[in-house]
Parts: sequence; C-alpha cells; structure tokens
Amino acid sequence: MSDVRLASPQGKWILLTTVLGSSMAMVDSTVVNVALPRIGRDLDADLAALQWTVNAYMLTLAGLILLGGSLGDRYGRRKIFVLGVVWFAAASLLCGLAPNVGVLVAARALQGIGGALLTPGSLALIQASFHPDDRAKAVGLWSGFGGIGAAVGPFLGGWLVDGPGWRWVFFINVPMALICAPIAVRHVPESADGRKHGRFDVLGAALGAVALALVTYALIEAGDGSLVVVVLTAVAGVAAGVAFVHVEKRSPDPMMPPDIFGSRQFTAVNLVTLCVYAAFGGFFFLTALQLQVVAGYSALQAGTALLPTTVLMLLFSARSGELAQRIGPRIPLTVGPLLCAAAMLMMLRVGQDASYLADVVPALLVMGTGMVTLVAPLTATVLASVDTARAGLASGINNAAARAAGLIAIAALPLLAGMGPEAYRSAPAFDHAFDRAMLWCAGVLVVGSVLAFATVRRPAPDCRRPECLTHGWVTAPPLEPRVGKGPLE
Repeated sequence: MSDVRLASPQGKWILLTTVLGSSMAMVDSTVVNVALPRIGRDLDADLAALQWTVNAYMLTLAGLILLGGSLGDRYGRRKIFVLGVVWFAAASLLCGLAPNVGVLVAARALQGIGGALLTPGSLALIQASFHPDDRAKAVGLWSGFGGIGAAVGPFLGGWLVDGPGWRWVFFINVPMALICAPIAVRHVPESADGRKHGRFDVLGAALGAVALALVTYALIEAGDGSLVVVVLTAVAGVAAGVAFVHVEKRSPDPMMPPDIFGSRQFTAVNLVTLCVYAAFGGFFFLTALQLQVVAGYSALQAGTALLPTTVLMLLFSARSGELAQRIGPRIPLTVGPLLCAAAMLMMLRVGQDASYLADVVPALLVMGTGMVTLVAPLTATVLASVDTARAGLASGINNAAARAAGLIAIAALPLLAGMGPEAYRSAPAFDHAFDRAMLWCAGVLVVGSVLAFATVRRPAPDCRRPECLTHGWVTAPPLEPRVGKGPLE
C-alpha cells in the first residue's frame, strides 16, 4: 500500500495511466457498434456474425471480470493491469488484421480477456496507490475522465470508419497501450494483498463463461440454425449454469459466493439490473444499425447522434446520486426505467428520412434522462445492500450481471423481432424488425420498474455510498473500488 498524493507528479502519472487503460476498454465497447455495418459489408458477414462480433467480447469480459480483480490482488495489481493492457492491444491488432469474420470474432473474445484484466485493475491501482485523503477524489477523476472517453468514443469511431476504415477502430488501441504500459511500469507502485489466499475459482469462472456462451449460441442460431443443434446447445447451457451454481455452493473460495444473495435487496436490485441493462444493450446495438441502415446516416453521423445520452450521464449522474440519497432509491429506480421505456417507444419514429432534431434527439434526451435517474441510485443500492467489507464484490457481481444481460439481449432480440440473417442489408426489413425490438425493450424496462417499486427499500442511513458518481459508460454500471482484503473482495 502506498501513500501517493494526487497533486504530486507521480500521482498525476498514476491517474493518467489508469484513465488510459480503462478508456481503451470503454471506448472499444462503444465504437464497435458504429462500425458494424461496414464490417458486415467488407467481410460479407450476416447478422449472426455481427452479433458475435459484439458478444464474443462481452462474453469473456462478463465471465472473467471478477477473476481478473482477484488475480491482481494476489499477483500484483500493476503486473496484472499491464498484462491486461498489452493483451488487449495485441488482441486489438489481431482484430484489425482479421482476414475474415471468424478470426475477428476469435480476436474479440481475446480482447474481452484483456478487458477483464485491465478494467478492475485500473480502479484497484487507484485504491491501492493513493493516500486515503485523496482516494475519493482520484476515483472521481478516473470516473469523470472515463466518461469523457465514452463520450468521445462514438464520434472517434465514426470518424475512423468513414475515414481510414473500420480496422482503425481496433488499431487505435495499440498506440494507447504503447503510452499506457511504460508509464505504469515506471511510475505506478506495485501492490498486492499479502494475506494468505485460497484457491482461485477457475472451475466456477469456466462454467459461468461456458453457460453464457452456449445459451448465446443457441439464441443466435435459433433464427436460422438446425433445431436439433439449437435445442442441444440450449440444454447444455442450462446444465452448465446449474453446474456453476453447484460449484459455487461447494467451493471454499467461490467467485460468486451464493450467500451474498441472502440479502433480498441485493437480489432484487440485480434483477432490476438484468432488466435495465438488457434493454440498454439491445438498444445501443440496434440503434447504431438503424441509424445507418434505415435512416441513411454515415458512421460518423450515427456515432455523433448518440452523444446526448452519454453527455447527460456525464453531467448529471452525481446530482442524481445526491437526490437519491435524500429521497431514497425506490422512486428513481421506478421512474428511470419508465422514462427509458418511453424513449424506446419514441424511437419508433426513427425510420427512413428521419429528422435528427425532430425524431432522434427527443428520444435520446428522454433516454439519457432516464439513465441519469436510475444508474447512480442503482449502484448505491447495490453497495448498501451488503456489508461494507463486501461492497467491492457486490459491485463486481452487479457489473458482471449487467454485461451478461446485454450479451443475452443482443443474442435474443433479433430472434424475437424476426430479423433474418440478411436483415441489415434491407432498410425496410430492418426497420420493421427494429420497431418490434424497441417494443420488447420497452416491455423489459417496464418489468424492471415494477420490480423496483415492489422490492426496493430505503437503505440504512450509514450505508456505504458509491465513489464512482460521475459515470459515462452506458452499457454497464460503474465498477466500485474493492474495499475488502480477501481474495475476492
């Protein structure tokens, strides 16, 4: 543990490298959606391949993000962070060089592993390096600059796709890593949890990832695949999920301790999270396609068009968190999803020749307002529903649940909406399916709102509050610092 002051030169270097590292993963998660139509045309990929281009990354990231934090605690946070940065950059280079969609999907899965190493590591380095008096401010700056990166991401991605080409969406990570890794090695102190650790829950992590992969495969292939293969894969996925729960119950050091769900509030808020972030994942995946395939936007225009939601999140999340502290989380977690559902219904106006100011902006402003209303209170309620020592673990589980929800939504929505393999090549066909998908998303958000109203209660007045109040990562809740000292906390 170190006592670096934020105002010192070393403190500024630490903040820079952690922001650069987390921004690599954050920007990548936003820019790829904008590049999908061009990737599909250049690699002659069907809709299922585009789904896998997004989901392969989300699959390994969601499945391994808890394990990534534990590796840093045991073997050194700086070491695992640098490994994650280098791994992510190497996988990004492979993505950019991919000669076909199969290689691209495999490289995206490798990218997710790198993201699982560097994303929790960047925040853990701040928690371990800075003086206690400076940590909250450092975390706030890390979150705020990360939000700026998320806001710039779609604009940058669109500019790259329309300019040098979609491959540069991935190549851009390489120079960022070449700056980030040496700074980390030179200026960031190493830290680790020196206490005795149990075994890593490798079997649990593997079963969780396999379960998600098999269910995702079944959902994507159900639209145009063999019924026998789809059914067998779905059954195998459910079996892997059951085995995951069994292993977690029996493991002496589980990745996801089942007893944490003994808190009704924690379980309820994670169910709300599943509903909310499933809708968000499907929305951002399909809207980037809708704006380009149907409305005729360029990649740059589509990326820029989505900025209002991120900017609103960046500007007002902290104030929303303060309001929720005064009035309690129940109202924000009930009203927020309803506002987002209204935005989904407003998106039904976005078709061919849609006006940006009259059709797109109003929907995105309502969407951003709903997200501002619910994201910070959701995080605060997750942290307040468990013991303070387990707050970091609770945040990690909630973050992984949100990513898994987005993963399943991207796999399931095209099936539910009736999108065929070539739907994104036809503006009328995609437009009709998009409208059906927005109705599904709105319905899931209403379910989340009802769950929140029925189950969420005001936390105790002395509960732990989130440090990541400034938030711009729209596809997952903010990841809070790991405050415990155990191998998984």
